[in-house]
Amino acid sequence: MLYDLHGEANMLQIVGILYSTVKENSQRLQSITAGMSQEEVDYQGPNNKYNSTAQLIKHIMYVDLNWVYRIKGKPLTDSLKEQYGPMIDENDRLPMIKGIALNTLMDQYEGVLKTLKDTCTHLTDADLDKVVTFGHENEKKATIRWGLWHMADHNRYHQAHINQLRKWYRENI
Repeated sequence: MLYDLHGEANMLQIVGILYSTVKENSQRLQSITAGMSQEEVDYQGPNNKYNSTAQLIKHIMYVDLNWVYRIKGKPLTDSLKEQYGPMIDENDRLPMIKGIALNTLMDQYEGVLKTLKDTCTHLTDADLDKVVTFGHENEKKATIRWGLWHMADHNRYHQAHINQLRKWYRENI
């Protein structure tokens, strides 16, 4: 198998390459979570001290959705905030999620990625220089170029957590 980053048919080259990094990482997320039981999706590690795979996928999805709307230059709607959020709970932790099937989570995430793809088809390379705000209180600034890269990097970062959860789960069953 040859690994490479190629742009998409209806995207400019740099936009397409950045989009493909997000797409590749979402495909990798699907492969590392394939075959997980509901018990494993909800597993929170030894002594229930960690975020579950379900929590991490929902978090990745919500972060990506927020970036899609930043890229679009639009605020995230209240209905989307309610459906996908919140980012953190009242204890500054990822919200608790239990009993949501992996297929449901991944289907929802695919919807976010489809919206990203549609958004990227309208971006120019010059749009990548646009500065947007982000963070819990929009206290940080980044270019759209960095935001697309961050979506891929953030996904991969949490894949390491999911891989660790899978290891612990197999050791404890």
